[in-house]
Amino acid sequence: MEAYAKVLNYTMPVFLLLILIEVLAARKMGKTVSNSLDSVSSISSGMTNVIKDVLGLTISLLSYNWLVGHLALFEIRTTLLTYLITFIVIDFKGYWAHRWEHTINILWNRHVIHHSSEEFNLSCGLRQTISTVFDYFAFLLLPAALIGVPVKVIAVVAPIHLFLQFWYHTQLIGKMGWLENVIVTPSHHRVHHAINNVYMDKNFGQIFIIWDKLFGTYQEELKEEPCAYGITRPARTWNPIKINFQHVWLMAKDAYYTKSWQDKFRIWFQPTGWRPADVAEKFPIYSITDPATYEKFTSPTSPAFDLWAWIQLFFNYGLLNYLFSFIIDIGIPLAFVYGGFIVASVYAYTELMDRNPRAWIYELIKSAAGLAIIFWLGDWFGAGSNVGAWMTLVVGGYLVLSVVVTCYFVLTDEKQSFSDMDLIN
Repeated sequence: MEAYAKVLNYTMPVFLLLILIEVLAARKMGKTVSNSLDSVSSISSGMTNVIKDVLGLTISLLSYNWLVGHLALFEIRTTLLTYLITFIVIDFKGYWAHRWEHTINILWNRHVIHHSSEEFNLSCGLRQTISTVFDYFAFLLLPAALIGVPVKVIAVVAPIHLFLQFWYHTQLIGKMGWLENVIVTPSHHRVHHAINNVYMDKNFGQIFIIWDKLFGTYQEELKEEPCAYGITRPARTWNPIKINFQHVWLMAKDAYYTKSWQDKFRIWFQPTGWRPADVAEKFPIYSITDPATYEKFTSPTSPAFDLWAWIQLFFNYGLLNYLFSFIIDIGIPLAFVYGGFIVASVYAYTELMDRNPRAWIYELIKSAAGLAIIFWLGDWFGAGSNVGAWMTLVVGGYLVLSVVVTCYFVLTDEKQSFSDMDLIN
């Protein structure tokens, strides 16, 4: 937990810097590859994901530690070759896990957040799930377990393998020559994120594209078919917590309303998007049929509103950095309280980004909870001894300010709505 938190404190600023560089490079090239609120939503999603991962909120139904302890046929030394083999095995596992997440209804809920952005850029690469309560896929590491690859090697290689999947979420890099035949490139991954019929459910590879070519899921990016991004049942929200559970909530409702007991069970394991015929007819859901004519989701904004969204994001990123820096000092269960506060904060400010008129209520509850924590602990999770009393004052001030500013934007939005109604009447 502590080691991974420290790694993230070093890598997250690098990711943010690369996102900034991409935005600046796109402007210089005369391209638009990002939407301000979409980027805030994507980075916020990444923050909630790393909180879940660091706090260990995923349960492995079958752990690699058990596999290697019970099934290893050899005991091997840790060499460079060991790390290379492990990298290949993890990539093989990643291909199949990724493919199943796209093709099995219940597993799609684990992955839908990653595809929910209607933009394709480096920030959307940070859209990662918080809905993976259980990890089903450790058995795919069986080849590594059989030859006796140590657990510590998996622990080192797995994060590296994950971080290497970030760079190819971009539209600024074209095709890369002979590398297109070996590794997953931006061109390959643009295809994977596209909702055009010709591109759907293709290019599941994570590092090596060879798996797609071997198992029949490869598709080249076509000049005559520009990629359209997102999901066919658009999320229509900036709130990453909502997006994480939209699909499973729909399945739960369909399972409840369908009259067929067979469908109540099989809905979870049918191909992604399948619905019982009776509920599909009674409760139709909008789905994109022509990506070329679909208008991307947006919400009313202004330079001041965008600025406030970024202030909220970076302030909470600072709080996250503090959690990861002093997670051992904060301890359990307070680390869970801290993580829960940041998730609640993300929920509140992304509801404001959606222009939800109840956003001020969520902000008030979040801020009241934060002030209650300060009163209860005497400061902000040991900030007085870790960094100085000033941090508690800053956090307290932010909690009050966030309520005031949120109320201002909600009231301004309501006044604008009334003004629009007067013009209509």
